[in-house]
Amino acid sequence: MTVTVLTRVDCHLCEVAEAAVARICGELGVDWATQDVDADPELRAEYGDMVPVIQIDGRTHGYYRVEEERLRTALTR
Repeated sequence: MTVTVLTRVDCHLCEVAEAAVARICGELGVDWATQDVDADPELRAEYGDMVPVIQIDGRTHGYYRVEEERLRTALTR
């Protein structure tokens, strides 16, 4: 299982989401990474107005903010 946070440079909400995902994934031993939506035209077109976007194994889990309990539940199934 891998969590990806779609972000962009100078995005405060992205920084907050990254910190939450790093903490939660660290506690649960789950791999995670970030990806800049502005580096990929397709990602920018699809998600550019919704960052940060949280994905689990490539499937969208949520937008804008990390819902911690919901993310924990999804990662412990």
